[in-house]
Amino acid sequence: MEKATFGSGCFWCTEAMFQRLKGVYNVKSGYSGGESNNPTYREVCSGQSGHAEVIQLEFDPEIISYKDLLEVFWKTHDPTTLNRQGNDVGSQYRSVVFYHNEEQKELAEAYKHKLDTSDIWNDPIVTEISPLETFYPAEVDHDDYYNQNSSQPYCAFVVAPKVAKLKKIFADKLA
Repeated sequence: MEKATFGSGCFWCTEAMFQRLKGVYNVKSGYSGGESNNPTYREVCSGQSGHAEVIQLEFDPEIISYKDLLEVFWKTHDPTTLNRQGNDVGSQYRSVVFYHNEEQKELAEAYKHKLDTSDIWNDPIVTEISPLETFYPAEVDHDDYYNQNSSQPYCAFVVAPKVAKLKKIFADKLA
């Protein structure tokens, strides 16, 4: 098993997508990339802690590769908007890959370069690629959030369309 850590806006959305992939296990929402130790949801949402909302997952590279995870990451959010995903605004919602080793760094940088030199996006990719220093798990009420709260308005109007997009684009990778 290997680990991957991604931030692509609200961690409820990101968790809901990655936990549906074959070969992905133990998806956990949390915080990374900030200044303070053991931040709370309230501190991160304030935008003052410097942390991003992220998910950390374990995956079996025999079933799904890190390259495949990167493809899902970049195709399920807008990597050209700085510190924003939809109505979620602030550095806590930034697009970020926190790599766990040099191979992940190289693969993330290569994929980002490929996107930047393609005609897929009109604007440059602003995704941060940084080493993972510390991952702080989010409070337990964020675990499996979408699956437990799918009728909640945010989930119904923001998370559900992203999950539907995932199912359409990556049907072959779903568990």
